[in-house]
Amino acid sequence: MGHNKDLDQDGGVDRRGLLKCMTWGGTGLVWSLAGGLPGAVTLDRALAATPVKAFTFLQVSDSHIGFAKPANPDARATYREAVAKISALTVKPDFIIHTGDISQLSKPEEFDDADQILKEAGLPVFHVPGEHDMLDDENGKAYLARYGKDAQGAGWFSFDHKGVHFVGLVNVANLKAGGQGDLGPEQLAWLKQDLASRPSSTPVVVFAHIPLWSIYPEWGWGTDDAGEALSYLARFGSVTVLNGHIHQVMQKVEGRVAFHTARSTAFPQPAPGTAPSPGPLKVSADQLRSVLGIRRVDFVRGDQPLAVLDIPLSA
Repeated sequence: MGHNKDLDQDGGVDRRGLLKCMTWGGTGLVWSLAGGLPGAVTLDRALAATPVKAFTFLQVSDSHIGFAKPANPDARATYREAVAKISALTVKPDFIIHTGDISQLSKPEEFDDADQILKEAGLPVFHVPGEHDMLDDENGKAYLARYGKDAQGAGWFSFDHKGVHFVGLVNVANLKAGGQGDLGPEQLAWLKQDLASRPSSTPVVVFAHIPLWSIYPEWGWGTDDAGEALSYLARFGSVTVLNGHIHQVMQKVEGRVAFHTARSTAFPQPAPGTAPSPGPLKVSADQLRSVLGIRRVDFVRGDQPLAVLDIPLSA
């Protein structure tokens, strides 16, 4: 990837850049889908052209069904609240993408409960796994049997919807303790082939669990071989990357790629570098729902923009 002034020499986010990225999380951001460089602006000032038909989809992430610790005594309850918020949206989304850590320990009953709760939204759902979904004795076989029957390899896949190409990647299948995500050569070869026939004017949305940009390598918040994946995406005029894992909203634009990480529906984590290690962060009960949430993405036709809106459960 090209140089970005918010990155430190090790590829992580420096303190000034971190504050800049974090402050963006408080507002709705709009990304142009027109050719050329996408720009991040506030919603009330956005205007951009887009070649796709109007539709809305949602991102949910890190539901951690089965988690029951001081940071959230009942992750099922907050997941139900998230689904209730989805059901209450005035514009019905076309589908939901879940960017991993559906479960806490990959137990069948956790996946069962997650499915039953999300089923209440009445929408198609596309999943990619998080590391918590691959803790069974066969390294994710239970996840694949349930969610990846039509996927490739460890669960990667792509699909097209109303002029937009969506790519679900898996960067948690070969994790080392404390290490960053990894896509691996087989998946990268598949991605190169998958994108090869797409015209560069096609808007592309990529989603995976661990961020595809280097946020804080010391905590494993990045993907070792993301650079190769992003090189295949570089010719496209508009690329949006949606991730989870870090349980907080951060955003960055680099070249033609807009990166977004999402809130969890279960518990927050510390901001990068502000604690000895990552992990569940306990906040007061009256604050918890303000740091959990869902994400809505709107593609609209004509001269209107693509809007990425992060909605806290407390809203």
